[in-house]
Amino acid sequence: MSDKIAVLVVEDEFLVRLDIVDRLTDAGYQVFEASNADDAVALLEGNAEIRILFTDIDMPGSMDGLKLAAAVHDRWPPIKIVVTSGHRTVEITDLPDGSVFFSKPYHHAGVTRSFRELLAL
Repeated sequence: MSDKIAVLVVEDEFLVRLDIVDRLTDAGYQVFEASNADDAVALLEGNAEIRILFTDIDMPGSMDGLKLAAAVHDRWPPIKIVVTSGHRTVEITDLPDGSVFFSKPYHHAGVTRSFRELLAL
């Protein structure tokens, strides 16, 4: 087991996912990645060390990122949640309590700063 903080990135657009995974890895995080919510849930079930979920909203599969965020909040309450979208504006009331939203394109420094702030709570 690593002493790095584990993050799960859920993004269906390969190049966008590759970019954020590389940035988070460079920032010292242990990064798991999934292209949809179903794969994300499977990773969460098998990796109890995941502490942060970073998910896009619009993606294929059985649920979008908002439904995934709600499911993760209900099933794994300690996991911090960061939601992003390039197509939607989300109200804080649309997110589970304590979650953060970023519009795309986001600044990587802002994302990693939000991770540190969420983990400090």
